[in-house]
Amino acid sequence: MMWPATVTPWAWAVAAVIIAFLELPVPGSYLIWIACAAGLTALAGFVIGWSLSAQLTFFVVACIGTFIAGYFVYRQLDQRGRETEPVNRRDINLVGASATATEAFANGQGRVRLGDSLWLAECAEDLAAGTPVVVRAVKGTTLIVARRAHAA
Repeated sequence: MMWPATVTPWAWAVAAVIIAFLELPVPGSYLIWIACAAGLTALAGFVIGWSLSAQLTFFVVACIGTFIAGYFVYRQLDQRGRETEPVNRRDINLVGASATATEAFANGQGRVRLGDSLWLAECAEDLAAGTPVVVRAVKGTTLIVARRAHAA
């Protein structure tokens, strides 16, 4: 089989469109950056008449460049997403909240009342019922609590 000496820029353009459409059902994958590299190769092909090896070399370099650009784009989007209020992550807002032990803790386990809800809780020490506690972490549906320091 004989390889062509060059690939028409239209082939690169069509490949870019097809690859971009493949990104639609799986958003967030890196196919869009490959599609951008194919598009850049098509644009360069319209301007410069390259051999197949030159086109493939340019495509590989363009892929690397668009992947690096994509890294920074996704990193920026990730940082912007962390600055907003967490959706469906009530546990993040519970850390630091004050609660009260509703029963005596045995072997470091018991229940606490936080707001209008009862929660399973774990503590490094056994606590008596009515002991004020503060939430230090959340593990699944269990609050990790510690005895609240008395205000001076």
